[in-house]
Amino acid sequence: MKTAALLPRLVLSAALLAPFCAHAAGEVNLYNWSDYIPQPLLKRFEKETGIKVNLDVYESNESLLAKLKAGATGYDVVVPSDYMVKIMIDEKLLERIDAGKLSNFSRVMAPLDKPAFDPRREYSAPYMWGVTGFTYDSSRVPGGKLDESWKSFFEPPAALKGKVVALNDANELYNAASIYLKVDPCSEDPKVARQVQDLLLRQKPMLAMYNSDGTIERMQAREVIMHQQWNGAAYRTREKLKSAVFVYPREGIPFWNDNFVVPRGAKNRDNALKFINWMMEPRNIAEASNFTGYNNAIKGSDQFFKADLRADPAINPPAELRKRFVPNKVCSQKATQLRDRVWTNLKK
Repeated sequence: MKTAALLPRLVLSAALLAPFCAHAAGEVNLYNWSDYIPQPLLKRFEKETGIKVNLDVYESNESLLAKLKAGATGYDVVVPSDYMVKIMIDEKLLERIDAGKLSNFSRVMAPLDKPAFDPRREYSAPYMWGVTGFTYDSSRVPGGKLDESWKSFFEPPAALKGKVVALNDANELYNAASIYLKVDPCSEDPKVARQVQDLLLRQKPMLAMYNSDGTIERMQAREVIMHQQWNGAAYRTREKLKSAVFVYPREGIPFWNDNFVVPRGAKNRDNALKFINWMMEPRNIAEASNFTGYNNAIKGSDQFFKADLRADPAINPPAELRKRFVPNKVCSQKATQLRDRVWTNLKK
């Protein structure tokens, strides 16, 4: 999905020219989504570089943003999604790292070498990419199959009441609802926001909860029948629940990518850059893909993928399904305020 490198600048800092595999003292504090990077990979980084990794986790872009805006310090690398990178740049929360100068950046494939939210990759480098649809247990739905439509999720059969979970993520839920309703997710029209809100309020009594953590375990334990999920989580769900079906709704499906960035004032900036560059090695990022179940933007990494990951249409969908991808948009402040109001009303 995501081969051209950014043009190198004439002046390179000594830190970027240093050998990234050389042993070094110190640590790097990584703040990442929960269950989103394998511990053995972090241990291997520590062994190869001598840099200790301290991992902390969060469950949404919004909670990450709130923590950084509140003045949280101590993090060296964080992993926001595409639209949130732009917000963080505008809020001056990020260090300029010029990722295009890193030695492994030449492996980054289009279009994630020059994404709209950071076209020169001055502040970010790619991690995983994927889509957000929903998964259902075909052994427990009426007729054994649901329509490939967001209608199945937002207006589920009565038999599924209390057995459906939506992500506790305003962006993911609002975007999916907007796609289903065929409206602009970044509309500044209060009437459009009201349409989205009405749909979500109608859906709410059918839900068991809003939760972004434990989506895999909840489905595998058969606690619920349907779950809004990222495609990588769906892949991992099917490892133990063979009857799980991931849906690419025909109306369209949100397409996203997550990125490595360095918060402003990071104390271990050089170690952060070493970590980010190391993660763009094909073998290393492939190990992360094999764990998360998501694809990445690094050329040559697929040769290290597990066979079932490489063959899974949820992860490597055919061209027909890729046509359904709807990239995330960065909304105006007015549109964002409307979306926030809808989310607040929904969670009352």
